[in-house]
Amino acid sequence: MLNLTRRIAATPLVQGSLTLPFELRCRSRLRARLDDGREAALFLPRGEVLRGGDLLQAEDGTAVRVVAAPEPVSTARADDPLLLTRAAYHLGNRHVALQVDQGCLRYLHDHVLDDMVRSLGLQVGIEQAPFEPEPGAYRDAQLNGNGHGHEQTHGHAKSHGQHGHGH
Repeated sequence: MLNLTRRIAATPLVQGSLTLPFELRCRSRLRARLDDGREAALFLPRGEVLRGGDLLQAEDGTAVRVVAAPEPVSTARADDPLLLTRAAYHLGNRHVALQVDQGCLRYLHDHVLDDMVRSLGLQVGIEQAPFEPEPGAYRDAQLNGNGHGHEQTHGHAKSHGQHGHGH
């Protein structure tokens, strides 16, 4: 079994890939199978979220690329930036992990959220796509050593999705 224990910035040779949905990319401890069938285990620092394209290294030096798995997501679209901003505000107020792209917002599919976003005037489609939500400013500040992260402020890990908010 490969024990994946650290992130690496680059490698001349990637020797495998690990496709995971967002929920599993939020976990620091995990048993999984690489895409080629080999067993692997994640042993990473707590609080980190794996992104599609990240590189991990096993104890034996094997390098593995993380792939964001397609999963059921809702994509809300609007031509009006004000509508998108309102929808982002209301979704963020509910601590929903949110991917922000040009002209659209994406979140893990939830029919109740879809109804709310439609009521704000956006068009919502359901699709299978990789989900790469915004990591959040508080998390980035903590990882860069520029401030206190959400975990330190509130005393819990953000395993329920990345979000930050001021109190």
